[in-house]
Amino acid sequence: MPLPKAELHLHIEGTLESELAFELAARNGVALPYADTEALREAYRFEDLQSFLNLYYELMAVLRTEQDFEDLADAYLARAAAQGVRHAEIFFDPQAHLARGISMGTVVEGLWRALGRSETSHGVSTRLILCFLRDESAESALETLAAAEPHLDRITGVGLDSAEVGHPPAKFREVYEAAAALGLRRVAHAGEEGPPAYITEALDVLGVERVDHGLRCVEDPALVERLVRERIPLTLCPLSNVRLRTVDTLADHPLPAMLDAGLLCTLNSDDPAYFGGYAGDTFDAVHATLGLGEDRLRELARNSFLASFLEDDEERRARYLAEVDAYVF
Repeated sequence: MPLPKAELHLHIEGTLESELAFELAARNGVALPYADTEALREAYRFEDLQSFLNLYYELMAVLRTEQDFEDLADAYLARAAAQGVRHAEIFFDPQAHLARGISMGTVVEGLWRALGRSETSHGVSTRLILCFLRDESAESALETLAAAEPHLDRITGVGLDSAEVGHPPAKFREVYEAAAALGLRRVAHAGEEGPPAYITEALDVLGVERVDHGLRCVEDPALVERLVRERIPLTLCPLSNVRLRTVDTLADHPLPAMLDAGLLCTLNSDDPAYFGGYAGDTFDAVHATLGLGEDRLRELARNSFLASFLEDDEERRARYLAEVDAYVF
């Protein structure tokens, strides 16, 4: 049985395995520009974030109906549960679907058909986080939030993702203020490819409660001190960092030093179909390559539940933490 954990940085569109992509393409009459699943896997060789995003958006064309989104989420939850995930806070990118003529209701209700029964079917509790695409306009983000308002009983928070460089967090001040007024939790990608200053801006301008990635905080000692002092969680994605060349090799990853500094780090898979591993694979990789011992792995698992948006169910959080504490390696 794997170590119990929560996954807090997971793009549901990034869980689209090549087999399911071809299955949905056939169902919906979509022609993919790849001969077969092997050819598609070959395309999963990225030079940088943008080359990954190009393929990521291209493959979304197969997602058309509520059933497609349900099947996508259900496949992820089954894999995650098998790797010890007990709670998942799942990102989705509605603008990428709205631009293709897919309604907000189709996306949210389709995902919810899987998420709403995930505890029964997979033993995984879930939250849903709507992400704005930072390379789209601030006006588009506001329109997207308005389109989501009829579905806020399904949505816990908002996030910010896609191409980071040149799109500072402050661009989205207004939509984050609107989200806060609606009672939504706030996270944002910052400090992956963008500078440490983007992390500070996400905290001060957007009011984020968690920083997605946050890797480059290590370049600013004063920022590290602040993140430690304020107990701001970081949702790190080491396998993603290697595949997107943010770090050269996993052995170069600063995770051990970040933990030593007292940062509240969590481990996540980001876009696992593209980056070569789900949540349990990520734990296994850092254990094998970075030499993290059982105490550190338990700390990372505890951190994942401490950083979860479970304030509405502290009894559940306590139960999950007790599972981590009782785990025998």
